[in-house]
Amino acid sequence: SMTQHSRSWMMTRWLSAALAALLGVGVVVQSPSPAVAATTADLTWGACPSPAYELDPRQECATLLVPLDYRRPGGRSIEVAISRITTAQPAQRRGILLFNPGGPGGQGRDLPSDLVRFLPQEVLDQYDLVGFDPRGVGNSTAVTCGIPDEVELDLILPYPAADGSIDRNIAFARDTAASCAQLSGDLLPHMTTANTARDMDRIRAALGEPRLSYIGWSYGTYLGAVFATLFPGRADRIVLDSAVDPTLVWYDLWRTWNSAVELRFPDIAGYVAERDATLGFGTTAAEVRSAYLDLAGRLDTQPVAAPALGLTINGNLLREITREYLYSDQDLPELSEIWREIADLADGAGADAGADAGADAGAGAGAGAGAGTGAEGTANLAKALRTQRSSLWPAMAQGIPADNGIAALYAVTCGDASWPRKASEYRRNVARDREAWPLTAGMPSNVWPCTFWKRPAAEGPVKVSSKGQRNILILQNQRDPATSWASGLGMRKALGARAAFVGVNAGGHGVYGSGSCADAITDTFLASGVLPAKDEFCQGSQQPEESTVSSLSAPAPMGL
Repeated sequence: SMTQHSRSWMMTRWLSAALAALLGVGVVVQSPSPAVAATTADLTWGACPSPAYELDPRQECATLLVPLDYRRPGGRSIEVAISRITTAQPAQRRGILLFNPGGPGGQGRDLPSDLVRFLPQEVLDQYDLVGFDPRGVGNSTAVTCGIPDEVELDLILPYPAADGSIDRNIAFARDTAASCAQLSGDLLPHMTTANTARDMDRIRAALGEPRLSYIGWSYGTYLGAVFATLFPGRADRIVLDSAVDPTLVWYDLWRTWNSAVELRFPDIAGYVAERDATLGFGTTAAEVRSAYLDLAGRLDTQPVAAPALGLTINGNLLREITREYLYSDQDLPELSEIWREIADLADGAGADAGADAGADAGAGAGAGAGAGTGAEGTANLAKALRTQRSSLWPAMAQGIPADNGIAALYAVTCGDASWPRKASEYRRNVARDREAWPLTAGMPSNVWPCTFWKRPAAEGPVKVSSKGQRNILILQNQRDPATSWASGLGMRKALGARAAFVGVNAGGHGVYGSGSCADAITDTFLASGVLPAKDEFCQGSQQPEESTVSSLSAPAPMGL
């Protein structure tokens, strides 16, 4: 069995990669698809289409047909791509363990190949690992909104203009909603969390299992809680890592990013303050915060043209790169260097280096598409821009729309619940939150295409229930910038006596595998079914490790 250190590193690396895939773009897949099953009980297993990286040779794939509309089960069917790695110890086998990486819109079909490398042996012995691309995503029947790849990143995540105006966000939201309806309108009313949970039950049935166990991260916690609510007798051991408050989906949940980023920010501010001699942002966290906000404000009014990097650097770009990199402690050293590079560009000191760094930048897709790795001055920034763009616009396989991850994010977010319809409400909320939460500048409270969705929620969000056996484990970091501590407590309240809660004194998004006492608690639960008798709190062990930063994947662009 691997050591705790190596397992922790592997989990951190995997989770970081998965979080970079929250828009369903982490696994680049190739056609053709495996044979489609004729019935839910007749799966045809075969080799998985070869993705951009090597799969575990034990992973096999199949395609399951499920109803598009569960109210009309005899109507149109759609495809759900699934995979499995069966246990090598059939005598010890308990059942199946499903996964969801988050999003909405994250591809999960190839997670077994990742997770088989770090789950403890006592878990691997007992479960077949089962992955799936949720409906609308990736290798499953996929949605598209036809969003062109030249769209500015601060429209996809709706940052207000420098003066606080949201007019351009409203126009983008209206146009995107219309395009989604035109290109995927027949699918959209059925792209809901509840229907994905029903698909999970079809996967369970197709595999001949009376129950399923599950690990869900971020958005996947909401999916798991909805499954446990709709099918309480079919939920075995359920782990919810970095939890969504199920009473807030979705506009109110996005608004919690304001306070979540504020609570997380002192971790990077303290790190930078300790290195003032080289970074120059101040010697205290308060000084660093002030200097950071001053830099963002200066870039709002005086954006810095960086043609060699393929874009203009403004305050919103700085804010979004910062928000993304707060997902992992391992990325804080790199983030501190990015701040210094952007500050130098704003001061005019990095112009030459910027030209060197982006000498072979590509056209079209834009930001940092080809920054040179050996350049001094803006190397970290160039890497961040490349990752940001490639996460949103990957080289998708034939037959999968290029904007699928973004479209699936919108489809579920807009399909689960209705959003406020009045532009005046967004204007008011954005103005208030720009004052109260300057780090995020009103973005979390701004308008999404959901406001103009042509096919509103068909059934409304599922009310997560506290009724059922006690078989759910919630894991939550105190300073999570994406699913906040308060959000995790909201899930804990909704599940009541069904769940045990483990809080961790740590920052970042994702708990399991990060080296705290939550790891052993989770391993014990999955292997034996034993939950803590009462809620517990762990001291965190995550620390920025400058020696490992270069080998880690980049953080999430958006979504959960």
